Amino acid sequence: MNEPLLDVVAAVLIDRPEGFRRVSAQLAAQGHTHAPVFLDVAARTSQEAADALGVAVGQIAKSVIFRRRADDVAVLVVTSGDRRVDEKKVGAVVGALGRADAAFVKARTGFSIGGVAPLAHAQASVTLIDRELFRFDEIWAAAGHPNGVFRLSPAELAQLTGAPVHDVVQTT
Repeated sequence: MNEPLLDVVAAVLIDRPEGFRRVSAQLAAQGHTHAPVFLDVAARTSQEAADALGVAVGQIAKSVIFRRRADDVAVLVVTSGDRRVDEKKVGAVVGALGRADAAFVKARTGFSIGGVAPLAHAQASVTLIDRELFRFDEIWAAAGHPNGVFRLSPAELAQLTGAPVHDVVQTT
């Protein structure tokens, strides 16, 4: 990238929230080809994000955080926006789980609920990707703020996060 373009990118990002900047920086460092987009409207839910982007709700990579009971580590499950996480299936993979309140999510990830990105967490999280995301060629994930999203494929999500793929949703 040339220096004038870098200056423009830096100037745009400086006005964005810290979480969005952190995700943008990590995606750039990992060579991801799609920069995050800052929407004019908040997309705190999968449906809001799908509506704002004009995509199917299933194409939204929903981030759900749990608290692992054994060591108080955050467990992030990234699944399709049209699916519900099966806590028992997740627990069978990572150990017994508890609920994570907003303060826990913010402390462990550095993001507020509704903007939890699948990467660039404040503290290392155990991450699982649900195989249902692989129904789509293109998905969208939160970029560290309720207004921030970025485009990628399910395979890119697995590569960027290093997370394993499992069946961790309720059967429909």
